[in-house]
Amino acid sequence: MKWKNKAAFVLIIAALLLNACSFSATPTPTATPSATNTPAPTSTKTPTPTITPLPTRTPNLTATQRTAEWNAEIQKYFEEGYIGTVEGKIKKLPDFAESWAQLDWYTTWNMGETVSNFVLSAHFEWANASKTPNPSGCGIVFAIQEDGGDFSVFLDQKSIIYLHTKYNRGYYVGRTRGSGKVNIETPAKADFALIVYDYYSYVIVDGEVVGEYSLPQSDNIEGDLGISILSGTNKGTGTTCEITNMRLWTPNP
Repeated sequence: MKWKNKAAFVLIIAALLLNACSFSATPTPTATPSATNTPAPTSTKTPTPTITPLPTRTPNLTATQRTAEWNAEIQKYFEEGYIGTVEGKIKKLPDFAESWAQLDWYTTWNMGETVSNFVLSAHFEWANASKTPNPSGCGIVFAIQEDGGDFSVFLDQKSIIYLHTKYNRGYYVGRTRGSGKVNIETPAKADFALIVYDYYSYVIVDGEVVGEYSLPQSDNIEGDLGISILSGTNKGTGTTCEITNMRLWTPNP
């Protein structure tokens, strides 16, 4: 699979990030970015996406063993009520490694997958060129629309940042249960899973559900899927993200 960079960027202003741990049940609009800080949709700063193979971190498993593990994970989510069926298909996605250096902004690489209901599970590792970065980390973007709208979920070392971008403005997605907080030590790494099913979404970090979110039913949750990096610094290479052991489950039609 060849990663395709989606040439669109959204500014996450300081007020939005500093309040990332205090979501309300109803999404709260952020302040409108000033015109001088908003890039044109065809920004020339788009990095050329590349894919870097990563060393194998776990013993090689046979295809049968991997399939059994993934099926067990999906069965668990079904039993816990996060998804409505176990009938579907699992696809392994290639590893990802990239860096992004534009403070408080994120950029997205399109996976070439179009989904609505899904489970995406992976191992995240990330690092910053600064010792005191702003919120930053690896993320997943879904329901990417042609008009630039999307949903984005980032794993910072202290919290989950769950956003909905619409008409070039960012909003919080309402959290219905869970703290939305995590405590990830440096070097930052965690197992991450994102579930979207029937306008409910769950974020699971290291096997623990840290947040349940309600998605606005007036918006389309079907669209392209992407990998994203939220940069916490302008220094050097900014924020570097590595994603491995990534698999995507989608229910049968």
